[in-house]
Amino acid sequence: MVRVVNHEARKRAILAATINHYIEYAQPVSSEEIARDFNLSSATIRNIFAELEKEGSLTHPYTSAGRIPTEQGWRYYVDFLLSETELLDEEKEMIVNEYKKEIVRLEDVLEKTSEVVSTITHYTSIVSLLEWQDRFFYNGLSFVLEEPEFRDSLRLKLLVRMLEERRNLLNIINREFSGKVKVYIGQELACPEMRDCAIAVSAYSVKTKPVGRLAVLGPVRMNYKHIIPTLEYVSEVLSNILNEI
Repeated sequence: MVRVVNHEARKRAILAATINHYIEYAQPVSSEEIARDFNLSSATIRNIFAELEKEGSLTHPYTSAGRIPTEQGWRYYVDFLLSETELLDEEKEMIVNEYKKEIVRLEDVLEKTSEVVSTITHYTSIVSLLEWQDRFFYNGLSFVLEEPEFRDSLRLKLLVRMLEERRNLLNIINREFSGKVKVYIGQELACPEMRDCAIAVSAYSVKTKPVGRLAVLGPVRMNYKHIIPTLEYVSEVLSNILNEI
């Protein structure tokens, strides 16, 4: 019996596996590592890597034989290849329990939200209210500082400056978008200082009217499959809380 292989489907699966590996280890991905996952030869994987590189989804830094995703590759991954993970029951329970603590003021609710999101995602969280001009709550900067992309002192300074100056960051996360979560990657942020960053944004509402944004800021190499369902769930819980205040 002849086994028919869908080459395009295999290529997409290999791209997804390569990006997932890069997210986890922050190192260029070799053909040998991916070959083990697919029970294929390294030569076959190298050929597919070459196709993906020609198409603009992968590249290889310097003289390394390993591949890393390009911005085009990240965009395709987020839009078409991402397999979101369901939040664990204990994560959902932790989120709900945090809001059960005595919180009276709106500011306290939003600050608590920024703490919850950063704790769950291990990235920097930002919570804005659309009617506020130059103010937002953020938490978890220390998580981002641990990422290898920000060990460079200049990149770190630029990131801290963005959080301190606020206006450019608010312009990004307060943009109009469709869907539950919008992801901006690298140059899509239209901010040269953040070319190595990505931001995932969701909206929260009062009586079905969007009144603010939740965002997660980190390196382009973020764990999107966990971040996106986290933002969706926290936005829903926060909206319910605000409707009860």
